[in-house]
Amino acid sequence: MLMPHPVVLRGLVEEYEAVVAHEAADDRGGPGPRTRDLAYTLCVSTGTRDVARALEAARRWLAAGTAPAPAPAPAPVPVAVVETVGARD
Repeated sequence: MLMPHPVVLRGLVEEYEAVVAHEAADDRGGPGPRTRDLAYTLCVSTGTRDVARALEAARRWLAAGTAPAPAPAPAPVPVAVVETVGARD
């Protein structure tokens, strides 16, 4: 399973908590759109289907330091220079 970078994961948790505290409910009394977006992103990031479990997993990973460090960037691919010879008038 892919794991989110700790900085990204911490940002998601903090933003989710802030938005839940301040965003107005939608027309039906449910979570607002940003809350829903962040909940979805947290669930995808942690491999869960419930935001409470996603938050639990995220906090556990962050506390344990088990959220992995980013992989090193791949080496740049050299670009070949191609000379195009065209017909001349």
